[in-house]
Amino acid sequence: MGNKSELIILGIESSCDDTAAAIIRNDLILSNQVSGQAIHMAYGGVVPELASRAHQQNIIPVVDLAIKNAGISIDDISAVAFTRGPGLLGSLLVGTSFAKGFALARNIPLIEVNHLQGHVLAHFIREPSVDSKQPKFPFICLLVSGGNSQIILVRDYLDMEVIGQTIDDAAGEAFDKCAKVMGFPYPGGPLIDKFAQSGNPLAYKFSKPKIGGLDYSFSGLKTSFLYFIRDRIAENPNFIVDNKADICASLQETIIQVLMTKVVKAAKETGITTFAVAGGVSANSGLRSALIDLAKVHNWEMHIPPFKFTTDNAAMIAIAGYYKYLNGEFASHDMVPYSRVTMK
Repeated sequence: MGNKSELIILGIESSCDDTAAAIIRNDLILSNQVSGQAIHMAYGGVVPELASRAHQQNIIPVVDLAIKNAGISIDDISAVAFTRGPGLLGSLLVGTSFAKGFALARNIPLIEVNHLQGHVLAHFIREPSVDSKQPKFPFICLLVSGGNSQIILVRDYLDMEVIGQTIDDAAGEAFDKCAKVMGFPYPGGPLIDKFAQSGNPLAYKFSKPKIGGLDYSFSGLKTSFLYFIRDRIAENPNFIVDNKADICASLQETIIQVLMTKVVKAAKETGITTFAVAGGVSANSGLRSALIDLAKVHNWEMHIPPFKFTTDNAAMIAIAGYYKYLNGEFASHDMVPYSRVTMK
């Protein structure tokens, strides 16, 4: 058995198309396993029914591997934390059901985690032999992913408030859908990032929404991009091939500028100078560079997590579970997952 003063949390993440399991001892990561689903590439996006079936096949092997790689026994696990939502309902049901069964069989506590809260708390994961600097409270977190885009005021580990968010599409969704317009395979966001690095970000101008406050919008940009590509192809059928790098660089620059404008506004309104970024789109090299540059200009403290903790993973669910355990926040077994919700 593990040391009773140590909490060992099994984290389960199944909100979309990645089946993930992780083991954390207190806030130290011991293992972090992710199994992706290549099947969706053929369809140009995640197919919910196929995703939930793949989760059913993957979850037991992934959890088994996480436990083995952590070098612990199943008896050492103090609690199981799982993503309750938001996400695809069928996918969430697989993770939720497994977590309930595991907790019931082991007679250990069950902890439900908001997926978005997990992304923010990824900043507090410690790795063996890595001296990582964690953000001090309060800080502002820009959460940008395929399904969610938010500006979050973080007062404490479990005290967060959404102060701005997209009123329509998420930033990651804008990247992927514009990539699809260009004929790129799914997921297209990373390809736009790749091609953008050799392009001119000022080559083309795209529509920037004028939304008040700290909220933002990407649907108008997506529509203007679609019409732009359609009109240029009518003039030159090889337009995308001939100008791929410049198109990607200009699109990426526009999306980044929309995000950066609101980050600067949030800093002015709150007076907070410690910032963090989280979510899958924070792996984008252009966004990372823009945030680092912005931090230098405004003398902010900027925190950017390692790539492996930006995309969907179970380590972020386990660390959220750890802080919830310390706070005595446990879930009942009649709890059901939810597909849509903002931060609680």
